[in-house]
Amino acid sequence: MRVIHTSDWHLGQHFMGKSRQAEHQAFLNWLLEQLDTEKVDVLVIAGDIFDTTTPPSYAREQYYSFLTRTHGLGVQTIVLGGNHDAVSTLDESRQLLACLNTRVIAGRQQHLSDHLLPLHNRDGATAGWLCALPYLRPREMMQSQAGDSSDAKASQLKDTIATLYTDLYKEAETARADSGLPIIGTGHLTTLHSKTSESEREIYIGTLDAFPAQLFPPFDYLALGHLHRPQIVSRNECWRYSGSPLPLSFNEGLKKEVVLLDFSESATPAIRLLDIPCQRALLSISTTLDLLEQRLEGLLPEAPLDAWLDIEILDEGYRSDLQQEIAERVKDLPVEVLKVRRGKVRQTSLLMEEEEPVTLDELSPMEVFSTRLSADDVPAAQQPALTACFREVLDSLQEQEQQLAASADGRAVNQEVPS
Repeated sequence: MRVIHTSDWHLGQHFMGKSRQAEHQAFLNWLLEQLDTEKVDVLVIAGDIFDTTTPPSYAREQYYSFLTRTHGLGVQTIVLGGNHDAVSTLDESRQLLACLNTRVIAGRQQHLSDHLLPLHNRDGATAGWLCALPYLRPREMMQSQAGDSSDAKASQLKDTIATLYTDLYKEAETARADSGLPIIGTGHLTTLHSKTSESEREIYIGTLDAFPAQLFPPFDYLALGHLHRPQIVSRNECWRYSGSPLPLSFNEGLKKEVVLLDFSESATPAIRLLDIPCQRALLSISTTLDLLEQRLEGLLPEAPLDAWLDIEILDEGYRSDLQQEIAERVKDLPVEVLKVRRGKVRQTSLLMEEEEPVTLDELSPMEVFSTRLSADDVPAAQQPALTACFREVLDSLQEQEQQLAASADGRAVNQEVPS
């Protein structure tokens, strides 16, 4: 059985007033080619088919036209609802799409068994089982109790979701019996320690902002949606976010892909990542006006459509003609400037060399403190004393952590010694 995992299409999206219709159509055409040439049996779309709960008519047309063509290719398609999708919008065509070998799971179903789907290869034989869970809305999962703290509600909700996954996995194990067929899980949520970007709408299932990955059952593959950067989960190569097919924010990066899975004799899939051709780059740069063209020449990838830019101009002071000057400098380049900001020079060498923003995970506490000193224009004469004070506080905290760890280890040893 051969499976493609994709998610977060966001059909109908308008980015700062600009339509993405042409980019989405190019992606859908490319995906159809992959389904055909790779002889794919199953397509799993893990949520956020549309960008809004009321998608424009052309986005609906793209959706239905695509599914009609997947049926013509003999592909079994599973569509899962995301947090951007309206359950009613996806459900309105559910019965009709079932005639096109497409199963739609827009929201939590009445019976647990409705989330367990057999997967078929092109010969019509059952080749795997899918635990098809979409975005889980709070009202679908539990009723809040008066007087419960937010932590208590989050803990209860986490346990409820974990139980749902566990119970569904047990049903899948029963269904596959001793066949050894793979069990694939799905979800549309944020897992702990994942890499997010500006374009994801923060979703909170009640008060739970991220689900611990260790609470998932041992799926042979886990197809997740919601996060737009492709990434593995919990260091497990077979648990993945496929990411969005288009960059949906300036800081997201241009590498986009779908995941191709090959299941043969083993339930563990062989994985190939199919790179999606870039139609349009979304780039955010910080530079001086004099270096603007030089920076762009090194960043612009080859793409059929003009790049969209977010530009921060550093240390230029106030200029009434800044936008006009930028337009003049980029007029011969395949770009369209959507956003211009003025910024102060801070960590200029870092900003000039990095294509993506530096995250807190990549900086030490001292580096974060030094960056804040520069950003807040603290006088140079005061910075050494403040840095020394901060280092004392940091050393004290680290010493306390070491003492607590040593104390915990001592208690553990004493508990093991018989009385």
